[in-house]
Amino acid sequence: MPETVLVVGGGPAGLEAARTVAQLGGRAVLVERRDVLGGTPDESHYAALTPNMGSAQEALDILRAGVRDPAIEVHLGARLSAFAGSAGDFTASVTGADGATTEVKAGAVVVATGFQHFDPGRETQMYGYYEHADVITLPDAEKMLSEHRFVRPSTGEPPRNVAFIQCVGSRDRRLGNDYCSKVCCGVASKEAIEIRRLLPDAKVYIFYIDMRMYGYWENEIYWPAQEQYNVNYIRGIVTEIVAKEGRLLMKGEDTTMGRPLEVLMDVIVLSVGMEPSRGTREVAALLGVEQNRFGFIATPGEPMDPVGTSVPGIFVAGAAAGPKDLEDTMGMAGSAAAKALAAARQAGVRTAGAVS
Repeated sequence: MPETVLVVGGGPAGLEAARTVAQLGGRAVLVERRDVLGGTPDESHYAALTPNMGSAQEALDILRAGVRDPAIEVHLGARLSAFAGSAGDFTASVTGADGATTEVKAGAVVVATGFQHFDPGRETQMYGYYEHADVITLPDAEKMLSEHRFVRPSTGEPPRNVAFIQCVGSRDRRLGNDYCSKVCCGVASKEAIEIRRLLPDAKVYIFYIDMRMYGYWENEIYWPAQEQYNVNYIRGIVTEIVAKEGRLLMKGEDTTMGRPLEVLMDVIVLSVGMEPSRGTREVAALLGVEQNRFGFIATPGEPMDPVGTSVPGIFVAGAAAGPKDLEDTMGMAGSAAAKALAAARQAGVRTAGAVS
């Protein structure tokens, strides 16, 4: 079926890609490893979108509704187990949790396998993520905020002092992640605003190397956090976190003032960056598409073609190609879907011409 597009991944990119294929008159087969659609924003319980503070779950519900279409076939709890062919004539084996396998014929493929959050305890314990209950990550904070609460995990009490530490797992040559994850500064600022809304008496600090706000985010997130919600931004380096008197003593340096820094916090939030998901690595290997040195799917045609991969007929959307915000993700998904359907149709025309 040359006008069928196989979409791998049921997060925002995959949902938008499948919906776009259907809207353009094609047929989409959507394969998602989890039993529910929504990807990382659902799995990590995202609370509000960055930067507009809209409900993440409401946005996901709209995307899920978009794939309730007779032109879209959805496989949940499934994975690709085999793949072969070329543009216009791909064959994929889709295996469900019960072990049953379905063969899918497709003219093109969109890979939308997303990312995973960096594990701050994987390489170093300098921040004590697995040692101190009150050291948490951005996704940990998102889960609480999605429940309209923010407390110290160790006690269940509202914190008086909260600190965010930026660039955990990003811009770090020692780890091999010497890239900016792009969204962490904005997400931390967004969460800081949410915390201040919930806890007006709490003091919130963001410790950063450089604050990186893309596009309009500076005016939408960065300045409002300071001017309306009194979030304190401190340029500094945190070197150690230790327990002291039932709280967390954060040691480091205020690099603006050039002096040592020791402050007591109740909760410390690690702004963890993006890494390629296990699914991205596995699917890339199965499809035979090149990965860059970080493990994301390579897009050799950039900057003019940010969705094409090294294999004709296979396209990529969203954070499977590297750190992306939701705006990038949705734009890439539409582009990848349109190009995939065009490639499938062109292959079908060539096949028909050859037969005639």
